[in-house]
Amino acid sequence: MSTQGLTAKGVPPQPLWLLYIKIAILVLSVITLGLGAWAVSIFGGYLGGYGGPTGAGGLVIFAAIWSFIVYGGAAAIEIFAPHFFYRIGALVGYILHIIFWLSAWAWSASAASFWLSYTYGFGFYDSTWKREGQALGACAGLGALIWILSIVHLVFFVRASMADPEGSGPAAGTAGQAELGQVKPEQQQYPAQQTYPVQQPQ
Repeated sequence: MSTQGLTAKGVPPQPLWLLYIKIAILVLSVITLGLGAWAVSIFGGYLGGYGGPTGAGGLVIFAAIWSFIVYGGAAAIEIFAPHFFYRIGALVGYILHIIFWLSAWAWSASAASFWLSYTYGFGFYDSTWKREGQALGACAGLGALIWILSIVHLVFFVRASMADPEGSGPAAGTAGQAELGQVKPEQQQYPAQQTYPVQQPQ
């Protein structure tokens, strides 16, 4: 395996179940986006650091949107234009995705414990505090699951990239060369890539 595959161009051959992980990340991100928006709306934004748009709910919304950009964009490029897939760009996006979700679910868990401690500490069992704590607690749980799935995806993406150091198309500066001399350069054609194995109908 070579680290050259991480800077190559083109989608590395990957197992089909990694596609399902991407879909799961996107679906869970949609759910956490709704929960984060609900958490922000409960207090109407006047409690800033804990319940407002600059708090944990706001960071969850940002992380969910980042998921759509990174995983949705990468999936679209893989399917419709695999020869424009730059692995180093995807790698940076995936790493930032993991960092953002770690921050989002950890902050959500902390804020949820804050609001729920008021709920149960003072006997306000049916209150705005309780709803805020429940919304952020759900964001924390789903965010942690997204974070774990993102780490699994990143590990196998790196392994697939390192196992395919050439990428798609010829290496830079090698077009038109042959072992015993120069050949006529032809227009570069990108081969149709099979990024995920095709399941045979039974």
